[in-house]
Formats: sequence, structure tokens, C-alpha cells
Amino acid sequence: METKSVWFTRVKVLCVSAILASIANFIFTTKSGSPVSPLESAPGLLMMFAIVVVGCLIQEGFKKYLKVDLPTIVYISLLATVCSIPGFMPFAEYMVAEFGKMGLLPLCTPILAYAGISTGKDVDEFKKQGVAIICVSLLTFLGTYLGSAIIAQVVLKMTGVI
Repeated sequence: METKSVWFTRVKVLCVSAILASIANFIFTTKSGSPVSPLESAPGLLMMFAIVVVGCLIQEGFKKYLKVDLPTIVYISLLATVCSIPGFMPFAEYMVAEFGKMGLLPLCTPILAYAGISTGKDVDEFKKQGVAIICVSLLTFLGTYLGSAIIAQVVLKMTGVI
């Protein structure tokens, strides 16, 4: 796939994700009692959009020129972290305030929808793996749930909440 086509697809996906995230954030914040309109969340989403695009550019540059092939999320996370350090970047406080208007769960909604669509197209691959994939998935979910419950129980007991 040529670079222009890849970037066009990336930008389209990012725009749709931003729109869905702003709608999901509005619904989420309305239910919590302090609604944040899609227009209010636009600056934060635009900054997130810019960070993702710059992170993708950095990843492509490192891969092409330095032959370093790390996942794109490494560059995006590092860039977002550096940009949000107070005093290091002049816009850090503004960025943190705008990101604070967004909930984590609404941001995950488009990602999870995309993952579901992506998984749906690989159903034939899942069928080839048979019952084993179901057993592994169930054990993974069970282990994650039990591990989280045990950690929560220990921390809540230690802090005196329960």
C-alpha cells in the first residue's frame, strides 16, 4: 500500500474515532452529571489527533532511517508524556486541563468497536484453532478477573476501606 493511501486511511480513522469519542464522552459525562459537549472536548481531541499523527511520523522516521522498529504506541505514549510535563512544555497545563475533560471509557469505545470489527473478519482463523482458543480465552478472562479481585481486596483491606 502506498504512503498516501495509508495516511489517508489513518486520518479518516482518526477523524471518525474522534467524532465517536466526543459523542461517547458527552453521553458519559451527561450520565455523571456534568456534561461536556462535543464542542468543549474538541481542543483535547485535536491535541490527541496531533500527538497520534506526530507519533506515527516519528515511528516511520525511526523505522526508515534508523532501522528501529518499535510499536507506534511507544512513540505516541512517550510524546504525550513529554508534552504533558508541567514546566517542560509551555502548553502542558492547558493540554492536561483539556485532556481532563475526556473520560478514559469514552475514548475506548471507538477502539473496542474497531477491535470487534477486526476480530469479526478473522472468524475463519478462530474456527481453525477450535476449542483450544475458547479454553485459553476463558482461562485468561477468569485469571484476570480473579487477579484483579484479589489485588482489590488486599488493597482495600490494607487501606481500611473494608
